[in-house]
Amino acid sequence: MKLIRYGNPGHEKPGLLLPDGRLIDASAFTPDYNEAFFAGEAMEGLREWIVRHAGDAPVIAPGTRLGPPLARPSKLICIGLNYRDHAAETGAAIPAEPIVFFKATSAICGPDDPLIIPRGSVKTDWEVELAIVIGRKASYVAKEDALDHVAGYVLHNDYSERAFQLERGGQWVKGKSCDSFAPLGPFLATKDEIADVNALPMWLKVNGGIRQNGNTSNLIFDVPAIVSYLSQFMSLLPGDVISTGTPAGVGMGMQPPVFLKPGDVVELGIEGLGSSRQQAIPCP
Repeated sequence: MKLIRYGNPGHEKPGLLLPDGRLIDASAFTPDYNEAFFAGEAMEGLREWIVRHAGDAPVIAPGTRLGPPLARPSKLICIGLNYRDHAAETGAAIPAEPIVFFKATSAICGPDDPLIIPRGSVKTDWEVELAIVIGRKASYVAKEDALDHVAGYVLHNDYSERAFQLERGGQWVKGKSCDSFAPLGPFLATKDEIADVNALPMWLKVNGGIRQNGNTSNLIFDVPAIVSYLSQFMSLLPGDVISTGTPAGVGMGMQPPVFLKPGDVVELGIEGLGSSRQQAIPCP
């Protein structure tokens, strides 16, 4: 299944992208794709509901805004320096264990919402990433059992303000959490939609020029390893999002470095997870 949410920010309703390309409303089945939805048996119930109601559910009008494909999760966890080529371009050593940081969940927005350049920003950067959505509480999970706790996957652009992140002390979180810095979607693809999560081509363009061209086969720590690792330190709750890192090609790694400014257009995608587009605007 491919889960979507649509409507005005803060008032999104649940929906589905069907194999024939139609977008339908699913609010007759569930009020939202939230922790309660992922925690129970609702995913299987939704599959059955589609069989019965795909033909008579309300159709979502073309051009309707898509929001993030799940309601605000309890956590948005990120893994840093998880591609060898990205570590190399930043001059960092290959990590012995996953580098873990958080983004504020208030940074989450829809896939095509504008990117708001923060006040005082001089180094806003892009990062195409595969994100994992947890489907069952995970605590002290073995690597071989980790995928049993995954509901699906989603496209994420892990925007970063590098000066806030790296030049002003403290943790990375303040350079990662500005409003609009976590566009998710266009849809959440359930696990069965992705044949091999460890072999997904991914790309990102800025103003039409290719900047990132990678593949999840180059992850240092793969999806099962990440889920298992994090579960040793915290409970992963249904609906939690884990972003797995970015390949080479970020603005910080270019010679000379290049960063985003108002008017720039960022487009990105991962095979099987669709594509998204953000246009940069100044902070009001």
